[in-house]
Amino acid sequence: MSDFMTLAALAGEEEMCTRCPLYRSATQAVPGEGPRGARVMLVGEQPGDAEDLSGRPFVGSAGRLLDKALAKVHLPRDECFVTNAVKHFKFEPRGKRRLHKRPDAGEIDACRWWLTQERALVQPGLVVAMGATAIRGVLGRSETVARLRGRLIDLDAHAKFLATIHPSFLLRLQEEEDKRREWARFLSDLEVAAEWARAGDGMQMNA
Repeated sequence: MSDFMTLAALAGEEEMCTRCPLYRSATQAVPGEGPRGARVMLVGEQPGDAEDLSGRPFVGSAGRLLDKALAKVHLPRDECFVTNAVKHFKFEPRGKRRLHKRPDAGEIDACRWWLTQERALVQPGLVVAMGATAIRGVLGRSETVARLRGRLIDLDAHAKFLATIHPSFLLRLQEEEDKRREWARFLSDLEVAAEWARAGDGMQMNA
């Protein structure tokens, strides 16, 4: 059970978080977004520059790619709860730019408490972890995407777990053949989540 009654109250507390040093440089915390009661929770790694400035998850280039993928598999984003394993942007200044830096294990583990609170409020039946940081945030241990990718796993008595890449991985690819191959694999992973959601909706309708 969550310590909070609403997602809005949880977001307000996240904004005041000092559990790790990342709050000192970030513009603001970026809470999860979506309906309470969403059956699918999508967990990314951390906010990027656009998310840090807007206060919303997945609104930058990786977010637009995720939206495109979700539309392809007919899994509406507005029916999912979208969040990150780490709520503050970790970056390295490079002139006027802020370059993304990967959160370390301590930062991920410190922020896991917030992810647990979100899960307790939303109570999703499926948690999709996108990237290694998200996997550690959800599972509480480090695992590779390659080992867990694309298959439904029991997370606990109440939810399934699915691992895939973070969409930012696709943006870093240079070769067109690699882009096409990895895009198809990403869609295949998300199709597993979409099929699970549709099967669950059917069971609810027939209940």
